[in-house]
Amino acid sequence: MASRGEEIQQQILRETYHLVSKRDDNVCNFLEGGSLIGGGSGYKLIYRHYATLYFVFCVDSSESELGILDLIQVFVETLDKHFENVCELDLIFHIDKVQHILAEIVMGGMVLETNMTEVLTHLDAQAKLEKSEAGITAAPARAISAVKSMGPNVSIPHMPHFNFKGH
Repeated sequence: MASRGEEIQQQILRETYHLVSKRDDNVCNFLEGGSLIGGGSGYKLIYRHYATLYFVFCVDSSESELGILDLIQVFVETLDKHFENVCELDLIFHIDKVQHILAEIVMGGMVLETNMTEVLTHLDAQAKLEKSEAGITAAPARAISAVKSMGPNVSIPHMPHFNFKGH
């Protein structure tokens, strides 16, 4: 059974989709938040529609609509560059990467970085770090596999035991 918070979140998603998807492509990309989001209380939905994807940000009235549209553009271009022509499946199957990209751009409601090259540089550094960590953690398994592949007659040399108690 879904918690009350999850139910409200799903209602907000449905309401947002209905508000945004019914709009013509030739109308402005800003609208007041729906009743669940706090319509009339200063929240706005700012969105961009790319092919079959909608990117929607919910912001308060102090945010610049054009600034948020630019932010969405940077986010989408970064996704497109990272995934080499982003599609729905990339977003679904690599949601962790999508969230990481968004966290490089925005954190805690504050825009951190809008330079796509910088964001991609940080992503590449993170990927290299993850790859090196995977190599370190996989090293013992590779060593065991290599010894096993040598055959049953392999003798492992005696390793001396060191006693560090008596410094």
